[in-house]
Amino acid sequence: MAMALRCFRHLHSLLHGSSLAVLRQLPQPPLRCTALLLDGCRHCTHPLLLARTLATKKAKGKGQTQAKLNISAALVEDIINLEETNADMQAVVEALKEDFNRNLNVRTSQGALDHIIVMTKDGKFPLNQLGQISQKSPQLIVVNMTNFPESTAAAMKAIRESGMNLNPEVDGTLIRVPVPKVTREHRESLAKLAKQSTNKSKEALRKVRSKSISQVKKFKSKVSEDTIWLLEKQIQQMADSAAAEMDKLLAAKTKELLG
Repeated sequence: MAMALRCFRHLHSLLHGSSLAVLRQLPQPPLRCTALLLDGCRHCTHPLLLARTLATKKAKGKGQTQAKLNISAALVEDIINLEETNADMQAVVEALKEDFNRNLNVRTSQGALDHIIVMTKDGKFPLNQLGQISQKSPQLIVVNMTNFPESTAAAMKAIRESGMNLNPEVDGTLIRVPVPKVTREHRESLAKLAKQSTNKSKEALRKVRSKSISQVKKFKSKVSEDTIWLLEKQIQQMADSAAAEMDKLLAAKTKELLG
């Protein structure tokens, strides 16, 4: 029994000594640890290495996602305004949502024509500011251009090129707009327009992301490489989140249009 106890004490001292040796070999965190950019980090015991590992580790199971970064905007406000970047991305999402609600409906109503933009010699104007729009029947919408007869041709062109599959006919200062029948082809045409609008919005989103990353890279000579890396990762995650929201909007709208 005494022999066993002596062996156990010897093993414990060896393990303790090995642990200290390993800890001494670990790289020490910088004085201004970039991990302090992460919300909730208050004690720096190699959180920078942990943050980089969590952010880059690939998901191993179905349904698993990367650990999400959450950088404190207040600590990087001298480099970039993350709240403004996020607001710009969400504005693109909201514009797509508004486009879906206003222009992509199975049954065309007079309200769908209100905000069609008409190019005139005096500038751009919504159609409802140039003409009086009324729905005479479920199959016919009429635009009265009496107040601005010189803009009748421009209004005709704007309606035809609105992407709503409309073929207006002019009668003096009256524009008659037959409402398309709700056919399978019409539904599929609207679904294609929804896809095109989503792709355009994603392109606008990529421009916001690229502009923000370019802004961050201007500070490469002033801040650490890890700070730049974390900010780029945060911006990319914001863009990915907005793109995912667009995909959900498209899926819902496509289901609605195709019935």
